[in-house]
Amino acid sequence: MHVDQISESKQLGILLALSGGFMDAYSYIQRGHVFANAQTGNILLFGVHISQLHFLEALQYAIPVLAFAFGIGLATLLPYKDMKKLHWRQIALVFEMVILFSVAFFKPEANLLANSLTSLACGIQVETFRKIQGLTAATTMCIGNLKSGTEHICHYMQTKKKHHLEKGCFYYFMISCFTLGAILGNIFVQWMHQYAIWICICFLFTAFLIMFIDLENKKD
Repeated sequence: MHVDQISESKQLGILLALSGGFMDAYSYIQRGHVFANAQTGNILLFGVHISQLHFLEALQYAIPVLAFAFGIGLATLLPYKDMKKLHWRQIALVFEMVILFSVAFFKPEANLLANSLTSLACGIQVETFRKIQGLTAATTMCIGNLKSGTEHICHYMQTKKKHHLEKGCFYYFMISCFTLGAILGNIFVQWMHQYAIWICICFLFTAFLIMFIDLENKKD
C-alpha cells in the first residue's frame, strides 16, 4: 500500500492511533469514567442515566458527545488553507495540542469541561485524518477498523488475494496501536494524574514534525 502524502503515512497513523487510545484511557480513568472518543459508550451511559432519572449525571455524557460533533464540524467547516511552511492538517494538530495542553489544568470538579475539550480535540482529529495508507481508517475509535479488517480477512480466506490479507492486517495493526495507547494512558495516569494528557501531546507533536517530510519530492 503506497502513499504519496505524509498525512496518510503509516508512521503518522501509528502516532495518531496511540494518541486516540491514550485520550480515551485518560478521560475514562482520570476524568470520571467518560469516554473521549467512544461516543457510542457515552450515548449508552447517557440513556442509562436518563432511564434512572439522573439528569445531571446524564449531562456528563451528553455534552462530550456534542463537543465531539462540534470538533468534526469545526474541522469540516473552517476554511483551512496551507500556510507557506505549514500544511492545513498541521494547523489542525496545533489546535488539538493547544486544547489538550489546557485540559491538564482543570481540577476534578471541572471534569465535564475537561472531557468536553478532550472530545472536541478527538472530533478534530477524526475528521482531519480520515485515511491512512490510502485506506479509510479511524485513529480515535476501533469499531470501523474492526469491521473493515475482518471483512478483508474473510475476503482473503475466500479469494486468497494477498491485498485483502495486507489490508486486513493493517486494520488490526491500527487497533493494536490504539490499544497500546490505552495501556500507556493508564500507566501515565497512575504516575502523572491529570497532567498525563501531556504525553499525548508528545505523540501529536511528533506527528506534526513528521508532516514536514514531503514524500512526493523524495520520489526519484
